[in-house]
Amino acid sequence: MFAGGPWWKGLGASTPGTPSRRNGILAIAVLAVLLVAGLSLLTPWKLVEARAFDYLSTISPPPPPDDGPVIVAIDEPSLAEIGPQWPWPRDLHGRLVEALRRAGAKAVGLDIIFAEPSTPAADEALVKSLGPDVVLAGDETFIETEQAAQHVRVEPLAIFTATSAATGIASIAPDGDGILRRVPGYGDGFAAELLNAAGRPATVPRNALLQAFGPSRTYPTVSYYQALDPDSFLPENFFRGRIVMVGLSLQNAPTLSQGGADVHASPFTIRTGRLVSGVEIQATVFDNLAHQLFIARAPAWAAILSILLGAGISVLAVWKSTGWKTLAGAVVAVLALLAGSYMALRYGRVFVAPLAPALVFTLVASAQAARDFAAERKLRRGITRAFSQYLSPALVERLARDPTQLRLGGEVRTLTILFCDIRGFTTIAEAMKGDPERLTTLINRLLTPLSDVVMAHGGTIDKYIGDCLMAFWNAPLDDPDHAIHAVEASLEMLAALDRLNAQLQAEAETRGETPIALRIGIGVNTGQCVVGNVGSEQRFDYSALGDAVNLASRLEGASKDLGVPLVIGRATAELVSDRIPLTPLREITVKGRGESTMVYAPAAVSAPVSTAAS
Repeated sequence: MFAGGPWWKGLGASTPGTPSRRNGILAIAVLAVLLVAGLSLLTPWKLVEARAFDYLSTISPPPPPDDGPVIVAIDEPSLAEIGPQWPWPRDLHGRLVEALRRAGAKAVGLDIIFAEPSTPAADEALVKSLGPDVVLAGDETFIETEQAAQHVRVEPLAIFTATSAATGIASIAPDGDGILRRVPGYGDGFAAELLNAAGRPATVPRNALLQAFGPSRTYPTVSYYQALDPDSFLPENFFRGRIVMVGLSLQNAPTLSQGGADVHASPFTIRTGRLVSGVEIQATVFDNLAHQLFIARAPAWAAILSILLGAGISVLAVWKSTGWKTLAGAVVAVLALLAGSYMALRYGRVFVAPLAPALVFTLVASAQAARDFAAERKLRRGITRAFSQYLSPALVERLARDPTQLRLGGEVRTLTILFCDIRGFTTIAEAMKGDPERLTTLINRLLTPLSDVVMAHGGTIDKYIGDCLMAFWNAPLDDPDHAIHAVEASLEMLAALDRLNAQLQAEAETRGETPIALRIGIGVNTGQCVVGNVGSEQRFDYSALGDAVNLASRLEGASKDLGVPLVIGRATAELVSDRIPLTPLREITVKGRGESTMVYAPAAVSAPVSTAAS
């Protein structure tokens, strides 16, 4: 039945616990870890991880601290009230600083660069308003060309820096995709200098990520013209004890598509599509430094550990098998990795990128699922190819869908065995010795409908032995009614023989020949057998062995002497007697057995019993 060696060997990918499967999974995991570790070093991948930070850091962000900065916005209402011509006279900024100081502001930061002179009177007025509680903005730019690399620092005019006011670098450095995520690393940054002016010095972290508190206009904001006269426009003590930042905050062009003056993309921009003003960015940096709310990047060892964790979870998920549970587990695992990254970010203030471990998990699970799918397809094809000639198509399909029902190594099962032999075959062969092709055709015309009947009743055809057919029920698939199905198949085989004989008689009469009447004998017995692969490593059959098989063969031979076409053993009779009427024949002793056994025949085919049996 199977030739060329066991076809199921080498399918360890689909066999839980086999060394080939384990080694394959571990090899996939190692390759996935190396691949993802290599990807994590590339700039495009880092930008993808940065986008993951954007989404995670903007899920339920903390609100701005209560003592955070207040923003005085140079906005459209102020341009309408004061005048649209920009820049405004510097003595106006001096008036604003004095008004804020009178209103009780603790420190004032002017996010405006005064790098060029205006009128002497206006510049002098601004100088007179400056003090240690004021921070002016500077700028620092790195320009790289093919000819040279330049580091350009722009500071306020000397007349302003000569005062007790501090200068803070307000430059920011967005990532490669244009989104600002990092805390500016300047030790003399605008926010850091403003903290010093307020008496709250803070250490500027290196390579830290900025925690955004919300979209544009999250911070309390008033218009410039209102801050010039707070007694008239604002609640009492609105600025008392507060840090005030002054800067452009125009709303007429705050979108990504339109751009605008001193506006930047923040992590919230991917959610809202709106840009954030530079002065509000500085307020965010201020609170990150003042309250240590910035987010540290996970060290390299933690990133590697997370990748190994993803690989380890995936190995456990596919160690035994893959299927819909693996898919569900993959979804849960990826969500758990995202949740773990979010918890570390929100409560530990550390960003562990979740995409690398999620990707390595997905790669391992997908690759092993593909291996298992291919192995299962190969197993199904092998089963279909091996059993298609011995089982009905429905049973072959059922076995292919669930190969676990097939135990190829051999097992002990209770089977019902059927032997069917052609009576008088030697005489028929002698009569047709001059036409062997006709003899072969005749035998095939008989065995074909008999085989179809066996398979239609769920039987397994074991083998053809010349003019004899052997079949059994209850293997390789379970059949609780195996004895009934075997006897019903036997009765239908006799009916099929009658139909074939009628066809042969009609054909013989048409040709003017003497018709050939075919007869068969059938023996059916039930008992324990060993069923599995029988033969050598090079060639073997799926077959049944045991005393019950031998007795079934002897019963087929005894049917000739008993004068009935179908003989049933005692064990079979006990299983079918309540469904099929039986006639007891007599006790017989068959060759090779020392004890006698009672045999039966279906009432529909019973006949007088002869006096001899062997």
